[in-house]
Amino acid sequence: MMPDLSKRLGQLFIVGFPGAEPSTTFLNFISEENIGGVILFRDNCPTHEVTRYNIELIRNSVRGKSAFIAVDQEGGRVCRILGAPAEFHAASEYATELGIEKYREDYSRSAVFLESLGVNLNLAPVCDLFLNRENKCLEGRCFGDVPEDVAEFVRVSVEVSRRSGLLSCLKHFPGLGDTAIDPHKATAEAEYDRLVWEQRERISFAAGVESGADLIMTTHMRLPNIDDVITTGSSKIVSSMIRKSLGFDGPVITDDLLMEGAESLGDYGERAVAAFRAGHDLLLFGQDLQRVMEAYDSFRDAYGREEIDRDQVSASLLRIAGLKFKLGKSVLL
Repeated sequence: MMPDLSKRLGQLFIVGFPGAEPSTTFLNFISEENIGGVILFRDNCPTHEVTRYNIELIRNSVRGKSAFIAVDQEGGRVCRILGAPAEFHAASEYATELGIEKYREDYSRSAVFLESLGVNLNLAPVCDLFLNRENKCLEGRCFGDVPEDVAEFVRVSVEVSRRSGLLSCLKHFPGLGDTAIDPHKATAEAEYDRLVWEQRERISFAAGVESGADLIMTTHMRLPNIDDVITTGSSKIVSSMIRKSLGFDGPVITDDLLMEGAESLGDYGERAVAAFRAGHDLLLFGQDLQRVMEAYDSFRDAYGREEIDRDQVSASLLRIAGLKFKLGKSVLL
């Protein structure tokens, strides 16, 4: 008989909060619903001391259970934690001027410091190829437009994260660099097909997987020459391209499901359900607690109506527990 997993569904969610300190409502929510992790944004980290304090509040709220403490610390304009030694240059600067050894040095310093604050998951590196110069979303965030060059930086990123005690996450799968559309604002779209992807975008992601990356993050984009459904809701892309082509069996995480780019999947609860059914293990929601709670309730209700496969939930929970075991923490889910 399949065990009741309803009390563990929160482990499938990583959520954010607004402001310089998590509210009591937020802390109660992550505690009572056994939420899997928290993502920190820049306003949550005004100083290093506040960042450390907020992480302690979160950890105390989950009562000794392991929680992902995630940030986007890519370098350049995407640094949630500012100031030395956490902050470092943009990816494009290392690719064009500073070089890979300088990147290794700077990111090593940052990663060690992040881990000392209590961060355990950096949602990086960016594996995208900067192919469309109109892409303002990725401007400065890519290690170039040549797959093999980007792959070298990806390998170093994964290696440094591992040595520093951080989990790494390859993004934005299957590759956001060949579009001008920002998925924060609308669903991105690109015309490349599976053959082009195999010879181009796949290379940097494969390098990350081969180096031992811990997670892969998808993006809200439509690839009409591969699937009619957006990547976030596409089991074809998750199962065929991530699981089979890349041979990756770790957790797959969505990008923020509050983004406008995920709108075609429905309301926030429907987005969570669609993304999970497509094969994602972790569902990421940003800084709107009301919408986060609504999405979680909808997901739990769908599970209660048996609209979500129990075996899939069990497999995802095992992947998540395996990742938390790597952190050397309690994996009580």
